[in-house]
Amino acid sequence: MMTPHPVTIETGEITLPGDIAVQPDSRGLVVFAHGSGSSRCSPRNQHVARVLVRHGFATLLMDLLTEAEEAEDRLSAAYRFDVESLASRLAGATRWACSHGETKGMDIGYFGASTGAAAAIVAASRLPDSVQAIVSRGGRPDLAGAAALESVRAPTLLIVGGADTEVLDLNRKAAACLRAPHEISIVMGATHLFGEPGTLDQVAALAGEWFRKHLGKPRSYPSSASRE
Repeated sequence: MMTPHPVTIETGEITLPGDIAVQPDSRGLVVFAHGSGSSRCSPRNQHVARVLVRHGFATLLMDLLTEAEEAEDRLSAAYRFDVESLASRLAGATRWACSHGETKGMDIGYFGASTGAAAAIVAASRLPDSVQAIVSRGGRPDLAGAAALESVRAPTLLIVGGADTEVLDLNRKAAACLRAPHEISIVMGATHLFGEPGTLDQVAALAGEWFRKHLGKPRSYPSSASRE
């Protein structure tokens, strides 16, 4: 299996560290947007990334905050809910990937967790020709706002733990605003962080299936499609 290697991502006025894994025959690139108080070192996202690499995808895990911002955020939580800033940086990383030698020309999908899911939806709504699919793990798509939810074109899968009842309710409300094809997949018995045995493997399997379906092939956009 391809071992990730570090990259430096230029996004406007700042640079952010990332870890990328690319195989010669990768069928698409999955860019990870981590959640509140997390980073590219999230063991849950790294686990999903390894599974996706085995399924033939390239992966990019990146930090959305600088070291100084992360230090301040740990004290004040000042940045983790700044969806606008997170989305801007994710969009910048997407533009970087579109021109980066290893990933240029690849279909791109987003895998967002917690607040990173909101950033993924906002960024995808602004880059409709670059982002082909979105997967949210225990995400807060509601924080993206109605305008982004209504305008995003990428097929979107919302994965929620069955025991994470409050977030499940928020996902259902967000899904009602989506016009792109979308589904809600409930992992029964799982709580917010999918720490229960086998639940994160279910997340990875669902994500792999969604990306296989929507990356590497032409897209179509019915006016509305939903299945839960």
